[in-house]
Parts: sequence; C-alpha cells; structure tokens
Amino acid sequence: MATVELFHWNPDGPAFRGRIGRRLPFRKPLNNFGDLLGPIIVRELLARRGIEESAAVRDTTLLSVGSVLQFANDGDTVWGTGVNGKTLGETPKYRDLDVRAVRGPRTRSYLLDRGISVPEIYGDPGLLVAELWPREKLPASSRRGGVAIIPNLRDHSSTSRDRRVVDPRSDLWEVLAIIASSDLVVGSSLHGIIIAEAYGVPARLVKPTVEPPFKYDDYYAGTGRDDYRTASSVDEAIALGGERPPVWSSGPLLGAFPYDLWSNRA
Repeated sequence: MATVELFHWNPDGPAFRGRIGRRLPFRKPLNNFGDLLGPIIVRELLARRGIEESAAVRDTTLLSVGSVLQFANDGDTVWGTGVNGKTLGETPKYRDLDVRAVRGPRTRSYLLDRGISVPEIYGDPGLLVAELWPREKLPASSRRGGVAIIPNLRDHSSTSRDRRVVDPRSDLWEVLAIIASSDLVVGSSLHGIIIAEAYGVPARLVKPTVEPPFKYDDYYAGTGRDDYRTASSVDEAIALGGERPPVWSSGPLLGAFPYDLWSNRA
C-alpha cells in the first residue's frame, strides 16, 4: 500500500519549564504552533475534496509548512516549503524533488542553483488558514483585541514576562484564536506574522536574536514586499504598526496542491 507521509518538524524539549526542566531528564515534543500547521492544512484540503488520506497512489513525503527543506530526500514532494537559513552552507541530501510551490523566491533560487526545477508559485500554506478556518470557526479566545507578542521559540524566554506574550507552544487553536482576535501582532515568530496577515491583522516583525534573516526575506519577497522593515524591539514594532499587507493570491498555491498523490475516489 502506498503512503504519503505528511512531514512536520516537532523536536523534543524539556517536559518541564524553567529550572526544573533543565535538571530533570524527561522530554516531550515542543509543539511549536507553526511547526504543527502543515499536516492539518493538508488534511483539511483533502477532506474538502472527499479524499481519504489513506488513498495514496505513490510513496512520497510531502513537505509543506516550515523551513524544513533540509529534511527532504530524493523523490519527496514540496508544496510551500522554505529553506532554513542556518543550512545554506550545507550540501543537500537530495538531487531530485517534485516541487509544486515554495515559500518564496529565495527558496526557488536556492533550488534552481542546484538543478531542481521549481515553478514560480509562492506562498507559505499558513496563509490559507483564514480561508480554511474563518474567525467564526475558531474557539473563543481567552484574549481579545490589543497587541499580541508572538516570539520565535528561541526568543520566548527573554520575552515571557510581558503579559502580552503568547507562548508559541500553547494549544494550536488557542494561538490561532488569539492572533485572529488581536489588533496588532508583533514578534519574531514567522508564523505569528503569517497567520496574522492571513486574518488581515496588522503585523510587524521584531528582529530575532538567533534566527538568520533568510526565511523572513523569503516570505516577504514571496508576498511582494522586498522592502519590508524589521523593528529592533517590541516597542518600536508597536510604534511602527503593521507592515503593508501582502500582495498575494491563494489561487496559484491552492492550484498547485498535489491532489494527484491520492486517488480521488471516495
């Protein structure tokens, strides 16, 4: 039986937070909300066509949301994935990929330079979240309005004392609901920015402390904003307000979805 593996990156971290977590050996998945989006988006698109996930017609791994291209192997399928800037100097494991769409033109250039064919179709699939789950379908948020600070996971410890901070490891649907109900989203989480912009919420990137700029450049270039401005702090981000909205249509990305990996028979 053929299988399409829906890849997502979800490494283990300490089972407990703070000093206790650093001392005890127990581990559990980090569940960073942005890293969980790919499979649920793919499954929702399949369900809307009445396609069973088990009805795969060939073996492959489908990489979608995230800067996870370094995990690809020959023959894998790429739909909306991006390159992780930390891996730019590494030699990829793959030489042949089935690429349907990528996050942005930086990722496309990276793959073209390595002899891999890539259509000029851009977009992080996270941008589809508002179409798939409009605000009224999200759970009631515990917070409504105001500013939400969504840090990259590596920046969370330095910002967590601010009551406006949303832990990116919180329940996925709760994070989506908070973002969708906010007036402004700021922070270094790329998917905090993406989900906010999907729901039409103004968003401003805050310079991350660890992450290279590649994935942010890639996303903004793929949505028509090579000249985006990064804030140096949360306060500056709030003062600047949201970046100008993305120039992007969901049609090409949806049209590039690899339904052909499955049988369309109910």
